[in-house]
Amino acid sequence: LCALGQPAFAKTITVTPGAGAQERLQEALIAAEPGDVVELEAGRFALTDGLSLDVNKVTLKGQNAKDSVLDFSAQQGSGEGLLVTSDDVILRDFAVENSKGDGIKSKGADRIVYHKIRVEWTGGPKATNGAYGIYPVESKDVLVDAVMVRGASDAGIYVGQSDNIIVRESTVMENVAGIEIENSYNADVYDNIATRNTGGVLIFDLPNLPQMGGHNVRVFDNIIVDNM
Repeated sequence: LCALGQPAFAKTITVTPGAGAQERLQEALIAAEPGDVVELEAGRFALTDGLSLDVNKVTLKGQNAKDSVLDFSAQQGSGEGLLVTSDDVILRDFAVENSKGDGIKSKGADRIVYHKIRVEWTGGPKATNGAYGIYPVESKDVLVDAVMVRGASDAGIYVGQSDNIIVRESTVMENVAGIEIENSYNADVYDNIATRNTGGVLIFDLPNLPQMGGHNVRVFDNIIVDNM
């Protein structure tokens, strides 16, 4: 029965930078089927609008967080750079720069993995930068691993109203808050570096939200230095 649930013909869809990158990349994310990999070639993808992914079990990967860059400097709208609303998604080895809104937001996306992602506002800290760099919300089984976020006008890594969370081996700098865990259950935050933020790591509950009573949040073995 397990074998029957696996994709029979998973494929890799390769997307290159250059003219028409916005349309070609969004079309690849729409056309992907469960089990597929959407692979970003090395280069700078000049994008004018946000991207979205709502297909389960898709991997979006670049070559690394330096060489495969989703550049939203010319983004027209004010939304996130990438919005994920599907389960079992892996995001890895690429960068998001200068989105008008949040860098990457995932909502209701269970078993999501953020690995070796860089989200950065390259002009440095500004009130006009996007609010959150990496922003999983209303999700179960969240892994944020070895990411870097710089310059968010609110929080670099913000996990909200979620359950079973790991944030590890990541670096957050020059954000208002480095890492925030909000209204969440069963989170481990460890082996991270939070530096030159207004606040390094914040754990809290907000009122009047669908998930209340955050608990069992452990913060340990982090380097939290030179925050304001």
